[in-house]
Amino acid sequence: MDSVLPFSFFSEFDINLFKTGKHYRLYEKFGSHITTVDGVEGTYFSVWAPSAKSVSVIGDFNHWVEGKHQLYVRWDESGIWEGFIPNIGKGSVYKYKIHSNHNDIKTEKADPYARRCEHPPKTASVVWEDSYNWEDVTWMKKRKKHNALDAPYSIYEVHLGSWKKKIEENRSLSYIELSDELVSYVKEMQFTHVELMPVMEYPYDPSWGYQITGYFAPTSRFGYPEEFKVLIDKLHQNDIGIILDWVPSHFPEDSHGLGCFDGTCLYEHPDKKKGYHPDWKSLIFNYGRNEVKSFLISNAIFWLDQYHADGLRVDAVASMLFLDYSRENGEWEPNIYGGRENLEAITFMKELNEEVYRSFPDTQTIAEESTSFPMVSKPTYLGGLGFGMKWMMGWMHDTLQYFAKEPIYRKHHQNDLTFSMTYAFTENFMLPLSHDEVVHGKSSIIGRMPGDEWQQFANLRLLYTYMFTHPGANLLFMGAELGQREEWNFQNSLDWYILQYTYHSGIQKIIKDLNVLYKKHPALYQQQFSTSGFEWISYDDHENSVIAYIRKGIKEKDDLIIVCNFTPVPRTNYRIGLPGKGELIPLFNSDATIYGGSGTSNQKEIMIEVKKWHYRKYSAEITIPPLAAVVFKINN
Repeated sequence: MDSVLPFSFFSEFDINLFKTGKHYRLYEKFGSHITTVDGVEGTYFSVWAPSAKSVSVIGDFNHWVEGKHQLYVRWDESGIWEGFIPNIGKGSVYKYKIHSNHNDIKTEKADPYARRCEHPPKTASVVWEDSYNWEDVTWMKKRKKHNALDAPYSIYEVHLGSWKKKIEENRSLSYIELSDELVSYVKEMQFTHVELMPVMEYPYDPSWGYQITGYFAPTSRFGYPEEFKVLIDKLHQNDIGIILDWVPSHFPEDSHGLGCFDGTCLYEHPDKKKGYHPDWKSLIFNYGRNEVKSFLISNAIFWLDQYHADGLRVDAVASMLFLDYSRENGEWEPNIYGGRENLEAITFMKELNEEVYRSFPDTQTIAEESTSFPMVSKPTYLGGLGFGMKWMMGWMHDTLQYFAKEPIYRKHHQNDLTFSMTYAFTENFMLPLSHDEVVHGKSSIIGRMPGDEWQQFANLRLLYTYMFTHPGANLLFMGAELGQREEWNFQNSLDWYILQYTYHSGIQKIIKDLNVLYKKHPALYQQQFSTSGFEWISYDDHENSVIAYIRKGIKEKDDLIIVCNFTPVPRTNYRIGLPGKGELIPLFNSDATIYGGSGTSNQKEIMIEVKKWHYRKYSAEITIPPLAAVVFKINN
């Protein structure tokens, strides 16, 4: 052993928390930490490898030779190996060489807790620390109101590698470049939040970041960790929240990753029926192992704590919830009660959400969950999973299916459109038009719209207006706001050049204005997850394919009236029932000429009559433009 000193960051209390699955700040202990021991500066290393007979730190400082810097195993049967190596500092490249007691296997592993990783395809860890001085104190003090469930939530989903590229250099933008260009664009477009597809280090570009090997390191593809902090800081300084995609559902089998870490199934479940994902050819975490649970919850807390993230969108929740997910009979085993639910994963998710909201009550967790599993976004004390919000996959599927139909047939399928309101308030739903809807041959969003070019874009404007006025928060994947015709390709930049064309620039303009409308009017967000925030006026005019509804604020004066026409036939002298007397004032029209529409519109003030209609005492006659939605306000 050469120049390794016995040293520890762990107290007996830390070890007890780790063993019981209750240590949620493991990143402060595990990994590589620059420190000083007896007046000598160096780096403390610690790693969990309970089945190892020896663990060596190998790296550029010892020519990658095993045994020169061998760590000490703790006496307390925690399985932790640790030690202090003098004169090793920031920028040193390293891995752990683990000699297993299990079949004499030897592995070379990246540090699970590394703060920085080498640029792929290189796979080693890098000793790193930064003393970044955050300048988002104003945001952090007031973000509770921005991230609250009664606040506007309009999210722009982004894949950093393909949002915009330096064409002449054939490269993606850096974190620093994004902190200028992406931030200014999102601010101009009036989105409230950005959601980043996974930025944790990943080896394989076509995975889009969903196959993670460096859970505590922002990918080095775009710069250093502190440069990623600059991007987040700039978003916050411009009153834009940031949601990070987080993947606790599975991890890849790459030799330097978490799989078979110490020669055994350490992080993954040893039973392939629970530990291997057949769809993604990846490994599934062992949620019943306390140390793994601590690793995952610590990782979630890390991004909220060290990177000031405003929330986590948790990927593939359904795959964690169910033992039979994507498995045939005989490929899974029931739980102890004979059911298909993964009880250990459910417990993990509840503990995750409890700790997130305990430590960071001004953030949100959002579940990407595609089934009817109950109470995903209800508090754990009521028996729920404890997420703040859940993606409304049913709305997305039914709505896109409806819009793909030729308008002449829509009268037979109006229930596809209105069905979402039968369950809209069973969860705190977020309406997603995400990256998953514009890949793998599904076509772009505009590509699904029927009709000629004018009708396609009118349909798209109608879809977006319906989405923004439907109860719930909103998420739109990059490129959708341009009306991009091509499917998303992670290797290419968005087709920014199409903005020279009127219809495409009109789509960009309407998204901006919808964001303004959404943020300006409390009726669209104050009660977006409550039955108190919505009321039908008419949902049964199948023949004309028209629906009308009220979005309600806490104050009656804030209520909005929304009327949608899903056919290319303008509806003139169309009477709707109304909740009160006064004048009907048009606020928004998706058919406006500034968006590329026909310009069919209403007069600036429409007198409300005392005439019963739609079971209401008051009503008015309006014009509904072709393939359009109109938003009104009542002026009493």
